[in-house]
Amino acid sequence: MNRKIRIGIVGYGNLGRGTELAIPGNPDMELVAVFTRREPDILNSKSNVVHISKILDFKNKIDVMVLCGGSARDLDKQGPMVVSHFNTVDSFDNHGRIPEYFEKIDRSAKKSSKLGLISVGWDPGLFSLNRLLGLSVLPKGQNYTFWGEGISQGHSDAIRKIE
Repeated sequence: MNRKIRIGIVGYGNLGRGTELAIPGNPDMELVAVFTRREPDILNSKSNVVHISKILDFKNKIDVMVLCGGSARDLDKQGPMVVSHFNTVDSFDNHGRIPEYFEKIDRSAKKSSKLGLISVGWDPGLFSLNRLLGLSVLPKGQNYTFWGEGISQGHSDAIRKIE
């Protein structure tokens, strides 16, 4: 490949910062901008940080937007809007709402001839694929999760919000 894949990041929480740190480790990628709802000047980043209201100024300058917002409050709105203008990758992890979210992304992506790759985080995503492969090789094996009998990070986040 002669040209690097131009990446944009939407959201600058833990996922966004982690994505920002991972991109330099991929020689075929370059980070064009990080988009945030916060005031860009207050963020501690050496990257080009831009307010999300200017995201459309980057049409045709970014190949893929990595959506790093939360599934509970951000991706449901941001995903369909951003995929209307850019190819996207996200880690939507609200298992029960994935079919509904897929429909929204699919509808917006088809209208704009863009691609929206959803739910490719850890769980669902890479962890789910790993469990699937393990169970296909050892169909009578036991399926364990690394968090044991407890709850996942996403579920912990939901519980913390209960008053």
